[in-house]
Amino acid sequence: MDFRQLTEIRTTYGTPTYVYDKQVMVTQYQTLAQSIHYTPLKIYYACKANTNCVILRIFKELGCGVDCVSPGEVFLALKAGFDSSDILFTGNNLTNSEMKYAVSHDVLMTADSLSQLELYGQINPESDVCVRINPNLGAGHHKHVITGGLQSKFGIYQADVPYIRSLLHKYNLHLKGVHMHIGSGILEPGLLLKGVSSLLDVASEFPDLEFVDIGGGLGVPYEPEEAPMDVQKFGELLTDMITQWVEQHHQIALALEPGRFLVAESGILLTTVTAVKENPKYTFVGVDTGFNHFMRPALYNAYHEIVKVEPSESRGGLQERVDVTVCGDICESADIFARNRALPPLKEGDLLAILDTGAYGFSMASEYNSRPLPAEVLVDKTTVTEIRKRGTFQDLLRNQCEVDTNG
Repeated sequence: MDFRQLTEIRTTYGTPTYVYDKQVMVTQYQTLAQSIHYTPLKIYYACKANTNCVILRIFKELGCGVDCVSPGEVFLALKAGFDSSDILFTGNNLTNSEMKYAVSHDVLMTADSLSQLELYGQINPESDVCVRINPNLGAGHHKHVITGGLQSKFGIYQADVPYIRSLLHKYNLHLKGVHMHIGSGILEPGLLLKGVSSLLDVASEFPDLEFVDIGGGLGVPYEPEEAPMDVQKFGELLTDMITQWVEQHHQIALALEPGRFLVAESGILLTTVTAVKENPKYTFVGVDTGFNHFMRPALYNAYHEIVKVEPSESRGGLQERVDVTVCGDICESADIFARNRALPPLKEGDLLAILDTGAYGFSMASEYNSRPLPAEVLVDKTTVTEIRKRGTFQDLLRNQCEVDTNG
């Protein structure tokens, strides 16, 4: 995407708008798939990162499966055209009805706890199932995204294998795979591979196992000084590790569930400057979106590059830069996208792009402060397509019930 395209997108669709570059998604998928030389291999897109059905179909066309964490995501995956055999359902603290939804659509489920495995056995005895293992290892870019270790709510602790085996026998369940996910935003391959090693130790306990699912967690460099993960090195080391295990045990398939890695860098949140004000210490730049549309900075103190979108003739040479605080339009003090960020001089009407917002941007958005949801568009080289219309005030009434309050 170039600045001209972004300017035209604002003219056509307004702001705030999420903009996604299809070619970035395709490149990320192919880079990861080609780095791993083990077969059989299946990549499942962790769709909680972005569940727009158009994006889901892009990955389906690439041969990707989809990893779901809720019945709603299963519903969207089926609507996007995925076959149930290409869907993995790894929820946590599921209700009876949520499990039955997966069973009714013939979707393979991963049990997150011993109690969930017991309930699943009661609902669907003599069937296939997977289990999520907590390998007593957690990692991630923020404490809120660490999903392994003793303080994590996720998975069955690795020492509880005898209890897993007992429940499988009790309900005549066939364990197809073991799964893990230690956290998100990991840039060091060694951390993920340490978790894989622990998972393979558990896999050794089940001679009929068909696959190991090492989850996701592959990060992207959000900050300028961050180096991207060495995906080629990761793929080589992972291939060697799985191959060696197979030589000592039996043939298995390998599954991965990347989300952020596939879509984060494809996305931009376009927003317009609506106000600039100063006090004796700070300059505040207000924009027409907020943490209701993009929560990561407020929720994780996450860094995202912010770029002024301007004509090419205005970008030559070194520009003056000033430290500003970029803030949203929500009535909350936490509604800040960047503090003391060096940006070119800004005025009302200027167009800004918040970068790397393709993952956990729109999927975490809300209508807080009764502000409608933004639009979404897809860029495929020179073609721009609207893939979600901007929300309206009428949407705010959706599912509200008319009630006579006069008695």
